[in-house]
Amino acid sequence: MKDKSKKTVALKLSAEADSKKRVPDLKKGHYSDGHPLDEIQYLECKVILNGNRFVSMESFNEFSKLVRQAAEAAEIDYSRKGFKGLRPQIREVLFLDTADFALYNNAFILRRRVNYVDGFATGDPEIVFKFRHPDLQTAAEMDVRPKIAGDFRIKFKAEALPLKDKIGGVRMLYSHNVEFPMSTVHAVNPTSMATVVQALPALQKLKLKHADKVTLVNNTAVEEVLLDLGMLNFGKGVSAKCNVAVWRTRGDQRQFVGEFAYQAKFQRSDELHAVAMRRCEQFFVALQHVAEQWLSLGTTKTGSVYRLRGNPPTAHE
Repeated sequence: MKDKSKKTVALKLSAEADSKKRVPDLKKGHYSDGHPLDEIQYLECKVILNGNRFVSMESFNEFSKLVRQAAEAAEIDYSRKGFKGLRPQIREVLFLDTADFALYNNAFILRRRVNYVDGFATGDPEIVFKFRHPDLQTAAEMDVRPKIAGDFRIKFKAEALPLKDKIGGVRMLYSHNVEFPMSTVHAVNPTSMATVVQALPALQKLKLKHADKVTLVNNTAVEEVLLDLGMLNFGKGVSAKCNVAVWRTRGDQRQFVGEFAYQAKFQRSDELHAVAMRRCEQFFVALQHVAEQWLSLGTTKTGSVYRLRGNPPTAHE
């Protein structure tokens, strides 16, 4: 990046990436069985991209150069050591909902994810169920724990995205997730609403008809092309692997959305040093400026799937 460009971005960083606390404090509480509320364990930063920009492996390399420019502007380290030469991972992502999008309209997301190796599906399909909301307390108080015959994993994330209408800012969503293997759901008809509600009690609040069923959202199977780019080091022990994911529809292979993301994991909120978090946000803002022509504002990957047929649901994103 030229010196003039660096100075321009630096001025924008100082004006836009302030030091105020992005994630509010969570009020103590518990679920109906006395279990304490889940606390944030991840900070994930996402920049939604125009999927049409990615037409080959060279497109990923081109975007990686923009990541390096943003890292230089924010004065953080970006290393591709051990990442150069990697090939993209392929996954199938299926979103499931009622015909009238009752789940998504109430801030729930249900999807099934399958990994592919050398062109073949491998491993047990993974179910991901999440409640995503702009209010932290609301997200935390939603008990997403399933009733299944096996183990599950809770992931509670603070998600940072650009503003909906302009570059250079930050808005927050809170994603309360649970993940578990599909084989832990023992049912004759796994797509019936009775089965879904039994496995995911959080959905009982929606008063759904048991005669209903969940089907493929917009009749679309998503093929994800995911490439790990490198490591970002924000200092003070805070580092994050970053990647780009491109989503395209199976069949016509239409690339409709992309995403650049990086994620830091922690056990307690006080583990995220203020200096490192400021650098993290400065990089996030800088990337929006240097990659402005690649950005797609005002949506998420999931939102893009729900809008493929031009019939937008009520989003909480």
